[in-house]
Amino acid sequence: MGYQEHKSKAHASISCAIITVSDTRTEEDDVSGRIIRQKLEEKAHKIVSSYILKDNVTLIRDKVQQLLGNGGIQVIITNGGTGISKNDVTIEAISPLLEKRLDGFGEVFRFLSYQEIGSGSIMSRVMAGTTGGKIIICLPGSIDAVRLAMENLILPEISHMVWEAAR
Repeated sequence: MGYQEHKSKAHASISCAIITVSDTRTEEDDVSGRIIRQKLEEKAHKIVSSYILKDNVTLIRDKVQQLLGNGGIQVIITNGGTGISKNDVTIEAISPLLEKRLDGFGEVFRFLSYQEIGSGSIMSRVMAGTTGGKIIICLPGSIDAVRLAMENLILPEISHMVWEAAR
């Protein structure tokens, strides 16, 4: 079965959770989280839950594990905490939970980001992977980075990724 055949078998609507990782953001100023929600809803995907968590490995990992146990969630998308400062711990929190990494996600994101911002893109540690038949995607907190990832990578492939991870 070819790529297009696989993609055509994917579910139309995906159930998602959104986690914003930040020591400073609130619901009122979480623009990146709102963009993720808006972009998903524009394509008829469902937002089951959303959270704002502090940059803390234990808090992030515990929440992701809780969401992985929710049978109604197929994708978890985080934003924030993917840089290289000492407070950026999203990758450290989530990486040990992954069964399979989708290395191409980070590679293509950094390539696209490089085209927009140049060499600063090397500091992004975005990643995606699977665990328990579910998809976890970790994005930067930047508004432009979130838009780039949602429009160019996530929305075109989210249903296909979920279908593949669940089979």
